[in-house]
Amino acid sequence: MSASAFLDALRDEGLTVVEVGDWRHHNRNHKGPWGPVHGVMIHHTATEGAARTVELCRKGYTGLPGPLCHGVITKDGTVHLVGHGRANHAGLGDDDVLRAVIAEKALPHDNEANTDGNRHFYGFECENLGDGQDPWPPAQLAAMEKAAAALCRRHGWTERSVIGHLEWQPGKVDPRGFTMAWLRERIRDRLK
Repeated sequence: MSASAFLDALRDEGLTVVEVGDWRHHNRNHKGPWGPVHGVMIHHTATEGAARTVELCRKGYTGLPGPLCHGVITKDGTVHLVGHGRANHAGLGDDDVLRAVIAEKALPHDNEANTDGNRHFYGFECENLGDGQDPWPPAQLAAMEKAAAALCRRHGWTERSVIGHLEWQPGKVDPRGFTMAWLRERIRDRLK
């Protein structure tokens, strides 16, 4: 999907979208291929403060350069686009999980990290401390649902193409504070 089609898909789903810098050309494509893309991955940032979070996800940090996702969903439900193409968000994950996402079947337990997820998933980082206590405002949860549904709709995927980082890579806990099963139900209902 082109950057323009990505932006249009999000706006067509009713999202408020902010374009950050030259997001259309900000990527890690020089480190490996981007695509084929098979799904959407949801994360929490373990940060607070919208401006700081967006900047971190755009630029990255020592040892992990940005972009760290494609879109940052802040507490107010705004989607900030920070990259298009390969992004440092998924890392290595389980090839059995990828096969299940492609087949849109129930996910197996992730028990190995042998497959490059940065190549195969759109990533949304969602502003939250990830401590299980930081609230998820309704506007933010609705934006997460809409953003994932927008890409599923554009690609002809079902809600089974949306996973959490914790379902992809052993040891990851994000997103914490709701279940991916609950989010997938909301996405399924939106896609009807």
